[in-house]
Amino acid sequence: MIRTGLVSVTFRNHPPQDIVALVSQAGLHGIEWGGDVHVPHGDVAVARAVRRMTEDAGLRVLAYGSYFRCRPDEVCEPVIESALALGAPLIRIWAGNLAAAQVDKSVRNGVVEQSRRMVQLAAHANMRVAYEFHANTLTDTAESTLALLNDVPDMHTFWQPPHDLDEQDRLRGLRGLLPWLTNVHVFHWRMPDRARLPLSDDEALWRERLRVAAEAGRHIAALLEFVRDDDPEQFLRDAAALRRVVNVVSGSNK
Repeated sequence: MIRTGLVSVTFRNHPPQDIVALVSQAGLHGIEWGGDVHVPHGDVAVARAVRRMTEDAGLRVLAYGSYFRCRPDEVCEPVIESALALGAPLIRIWAGNLAAAQVDKSVRNGVVEQSRRMVQLAAHANMRVAYEFHANTLTDTAESTLALLNDVPDMHTFWQPPHDLDEQDRLRGLRGLLPWLTNVHVFHWRMPDRARLPLSDDEALWRERLRVAAEAGRHIAALLEFVRDDDPEQFLRDAAALRRVVNVVSGSNK
């Protein structure tokens, strides 16, 4: 099953109650709450309040977007505490802040060590951990992500379409990551100027991407991330497009 949702950092300048109201209005399943603004690391009281607000609206907490970078100076425990209080089943982290090709062995080993520790602590709290799939990290390609996943048992990964590949290579990379795939970040950007465009302009491509993601055979969340002009009305239109895509992929005519 593909669940639908929003990454809260899409609206960093909006308080959690506004985001809950928007997601409810949009008819999505839930929210990935961000650790940089809305649910800060270690602030358990805020995490509990946001969880209650989300669940009272009939929504799911789909993930905790922690922005933990696996740096040697970072501490895992506050991230775990907030994720647990939030009721998040999954913690999203970043594999460093340099491209895989730029990282030497010692830096890579540090990321692996921090990743293993995060996975271990999360498992004790019955949560999973997944890497952000993103440029300028050790998970900047499907190949580098696979290599890192093989070094960190029980780690998972998100996916988003890489800007520098054609569509067939994007889908090939996505298929290779299916055994570890948890969630997908959904957006439509024009390159190279990174202009944000309506998701309705890209529905055909997203139908195929989510069909592939569904081949994982488990619950996957498709999460809208950033919208044109940071506009709530555009988000509602994009959410309607996402629901259409998921309904087609799920075989529904609703």
